[in-house]
Amino acid sequence: MREILTVSLLNARIKESLEDAFPFVWVEGEISNLRRPSSGHIYFTLKDENSQIRAVVFRSALMQGPSLGYGAARFAIEEGMSIRCRARLSVYEPRGEYQLIVDVVEPVGLGALQKAFEQLKARLQAEGLFDDDRKKPIPCLPGRIGVVTSPTGSVIRDILQVTARRFPSVNILIAPVRVQGTLAAGEIVSALDQMQKVGGIDVIILARGGGSLEDLAPFNDESVARAIHRSRIPVISAIGHETDYTIADFVADLRAPTPSAAAELAVPNREDLGAKLATLKGRLLSLLQATMTGLRERIALCERRLVHPKRRIADIRLGLDDRTERLKTVLANRRENARMRLTNHRIRLLQQRPTIRVRQERLRLDGLEKNLSSALQTILERARERLGTCTAVLDTLSPLAVLKRGYSITRRLPEGYIIRKAAEISAGTLVEIKVSEGGLRARVTDTYGE
Repeated sequence: MREILTVSLLNARIKESLEDAFPFVWVEGEISNLRRPSSGHIYFTLKDENSQIRAVVFRSALMQGPSLGYGAARFAIEEGMSIRCRARLSVYEPRGEYQLIVDVVEPVGLGALQKAFEQLKARLQAEGLFDDDRKKPIPCLPGRIGVVTSPTGSVIRDILQVTARRFPSVNILIAPVRVQGTLAAGEIVSALDQMQKVGGIDVIILARGGGSLEDLAPFNDESVARAIHRSRIPVISAIGHETDYTIADFVADLRAPTPSAAAELAVPNREDLGAKLATLKGRLLSLLQATMTGLRERIALCERRLVHPKRRIADIRLGLDDRTERLKTVLANRRENARMRLTNHRIRLLQQRPTIRVRQERLRLDGLEKNLSSALQTILERARERLGTCTAVLDTLSPLAVLKRGYSITRRLPEGYIIRKAAEISAGTLVEIKVSEGGLRARVTDTYGE
């Protein structure tokens, strides 16, 4: 009989077959569709030119460490990065999709250490840990130097030899730490923190000899970088050879190309310092001698300019008498001026008395009345003259005057309008004739002169 499978059973058998056939595989490709949900897992698609497959890195694998490198070699996967990963093939049964469960990731074309170095460098630089304005100055003459390095090897011997040669009296405090391996970063951080608690340390030298990128990995660790950053004491880094650069070099307040150079930068040469002090002493003595000479010359000049107290008192008395006389003259002038101003004010006040003002205003009012009466008389005379002239003109133009000369005005009845032409009326029309004195009514018997 045919075996009928459910979808769940089929997906379960596929899952079992795939996981048995591909327990662990190494797959290389490019990351796309990278997602980091709140669960803490990382989901992405691994693809090449012709195909793609889903992949996931679970949070538990991320917390263990190996999935994205170890220690300082840890790096963050990014969109578009080419990687090589170790994974097992599995099927997500609810959707019937197969995917890679990744536990190890390596960047392709760039080692994990180098990739982690570049990413950490970019992140710390963005935070400002490399800024010059936060770097502390190195003291000129430290009383005690803290050295964080391996207690064995040539590094500590070189530092001790250089400091003994340049300034034997300087005190050296050594914090022995591992400078290589997985435990080195923690010991370096602890030593730097302990240096902050020891009194009298003026500068710290963090040193190591040369080595590969793997050997220098502790000095590319983020915890070491942040320990250097929070150090209150200036830190000189001397890690590897002159061409080697680590994260610690960028964060430190000063970078030395070698441990010996770090010791030379930390302490001055006593002989050079002695010669410099001798030069400064000579310059100071010369300056003091020149100052003393200048002071003696100023004292001599002051002695020549110094006046006997009696002469000085006599000059002061003469000046006092002169000022007294000038003061009396000034006070007398001020009194006289004040008296004159008072007199002027008194006269002006008298002139402003109300009775005088009333008398003046009455006189002015009388004058104004006389002027007003004269002006009114003149206006009346001129009006009478203009009235007579207008009357004569009106009499000349009046129709009554024309009638007095024998003329008349004829109106047609009953309309009453003036007749100017004979053609305007006909025989039998009743008219009214106005003459100089009175008028008459008549009826037209005939018209002519049309």
